[in-house]
Amino acid sequence: METRKPGGTMDSDDNSSGTIGSDLGQRYRHAGDLSGEPPTRPFAEISITVPWGHISGKWYGPQNVQPILGLHGWQDNAGTYDRLMPLLSPEVAFLSIDLPGHGLSSRLPDGCYYNSVDNLYVIRLIMKQYKWEKVSLVGHSMSSIICFVFAAVFPDKVDMIIGIDALKPHQRPYPSVIRTMETRLDEFLREDERNRSKNEPPSYTYDELIERVYIGTFHSVNKEHCKHLMARNIGKSEKYPDKYFFCRDRRLKFYNYAIGSQELCVEMANRITCPYLFIKAAQSSYFEDKKYYDEVLDVLVKKPNFEYLEVNGSHHVHMNDPEAIIGPVNNFIQRFGPAAAAALRQKAKEAKESKL
Repeated sequence: METRKPGGTMDSDDNSSGTIGSDLGQRYRHAGDLSGEPPTRPFAEISITVPWGHISGKWYGPQNVQPILGLHGWQDNAGTYDRLMPLLSPEVAFLSIDLPGHGLSSRLPDGCYYNSVDNLYVIRLIMKQYKWEKVSLVGHSMSSIICFVFAAVFPDKVDMIIGIDALKPHQRPYPSVIRTMETRLDEFLREDERNRSKNEPPSYTYDELIERVYIGTFHSVNKEHCKHLMARNIGKSEKYPDKYFFCRDRRLKFYNYAIGSQELCVEMANRITCPYLFIKAAQSSYFEDKKYYDEVLDVLVKKPNFEYLEVNGSHHVHMNDPEAIIGPVNNFIQRFGPAAAAALRQKAKEAKESKL
């Protein structure tokens, strides 16, 4: 594993992305790399080797303890937690990563399709790299769903989950699912061919990029905070000195979210045993018929370590108004995070040994 200090640079990508802008020395790690302002909180830029290249991330806080693993939403990146990090208890370590094809992480090889469930493999790879027996997860949107699924599939490998504004795999009418598969596969094929062309994507001015990010989130992120999502997703144009282009993999637009039926989701909810805090943004949608959401929530609320918090805000409430959630988040981490979980395991071990 390679670790870089705050503000440091990485020599270059392994070139597995197969696209212009793969030189990470020319990429941006936080909004201040473009604006000149300091990061919201000091961090170490890290790179974790994976079979197809690397996973990039921002490590906040002490590096001699196990961090919480932070995962972002669809087409976002590690910058999603930039505004939450300064409010986190300083003794807590937090590793915010870019998922494959997002931010500074390597794209999947040409011809490979992005599937939501594949991110379970990414989490397991990171755990293996760091030799973590269990993991503590924070996820927003798509990654909140990933955390839900991971905790159901590997209930003995999770210390805690904090999910933000997407509870479970969404259900769609079957005819709609079939039509989506048809159109997405065709569009994916087109973008996969574009990636191999090596041509520079369309470029924009800084202000135009901010506007595109703002519109792309359906106005969910306040415009003044879009810079935190934009920085790790763009590269400087080689054609136009004052313009930039998006570097995230365009195939991500046709991500396969399908995980399973509502019956499977209910079974997953039944299998989750770890402490679990779910935060719902009141001004955000449920992304599916609410009856499916309610059915799974009804299972979870019966669990002793499940906590539900509803706050005013949009889908990106953790970016727009992190103060609204930080109190419950810090409290939950203090009770169930990596340090608390490790202390509990040590206490159990000592109790067991004392009986021998």
